Amino acid sequence: MPWLQLKFGTEQEHVDQVSDYLMELGAVSLTYEDAEDNPILEPLPGETPLWQALIVSALFDAETDTQHIIDLLAYQPWQSCVQSPRFEQLEDKDWERAWMDNFHPISFGQRLWIVPSWHQPPEPDAVNIMLDPGLAFGTGTHPTTALCLQWLDGFDVNGLSVLDYGCGSGILAIAAALLGAKDITAIDIDPQALTATRDNMTRNQLPPDAITVGLPDAIEAKQYPIVIANILAGPLKELSSSIAGQVAPGGHIVLSGLLAEQAEEISQCYSKWFNMQPPVQKDDWIRLVGIKREEH
Repeated sequence: MPWLQLKFGTEQEHVDQVSDYLMELGAVSLTYEDAEDNPILEPLPGETPLWQALIVSALFDAETDTQHIIDLLAYQPWQSCVQSPRFEQLEDKDWERAWMDNFHPISFGQRLWIVPSWHQPPEPDAVNIMLDPGLAFGTGTHPTTALCLQWLDGFDVNGLSVLDYGCGSGILAIAAALLGAKDITAIDIDPQALTATRDNMTRNQLPPDAITVGLPDAIEAKQYPIVIANILAGPLKELSSSIAGQVAPGGHIVLSGLLAEQAEEISQCYSKWFNMQPPVQKDDWIRLVGIKREEH
């Protein structure tokens, strides 16, 4: 069925009041967008932060009297908080199908592909990770994930143990397993991420014991020849000593989730334990790799 969408600008401090009123008027859903290109890169665990300036989209049934909605908003004491309200008709189409059509198989390096589960692998003999792009834990499309996948594709992980620190969807741990790594551990502070990782393991026909999945405190502390941490600059800095301690002497650390301007600071931070290689950049994002010095 067709839908009507009301769009307007507002400020963070008013969004709850305006949104509650729109729901009372019959809005079936509300979405929020950043109005000023101010990304929220590092929310605290459990936080759902909003931007200061927002664009609100409210979805209404096609039979809604749009002028009546506009008039009601205009008579509210906080009407100045609703900036440039306007209705538009959304095309009546299969939105689920349109969403799925936006995702296509993506190659990383020479061997590795990420393939949405509704697609046939373009190269059946390649290493194909079947994935349902759902919650935004990691689908391979973001440059930070792509940088890590490219490194895994170009490194011989066969038989090596790997720690995926901040696993999200589990895409990096699963890639390592399909590329031949053994004794893989995937940890995250978000229980939903752990659920997503286990679901994606099943989707890729990996046995339950192929990857040990859990919260950081629930995983046995040990050292790995490869540790991958794709978790943004703040946590990488704060947890540097702990993360570095989980890399075996002579082992590799792969860091991503970094903007270009953050690379030097994080590289210097980890250079206490690692011989850091030059950064590799994709769009505005950076990957850092280091080799841990032998302990004396």
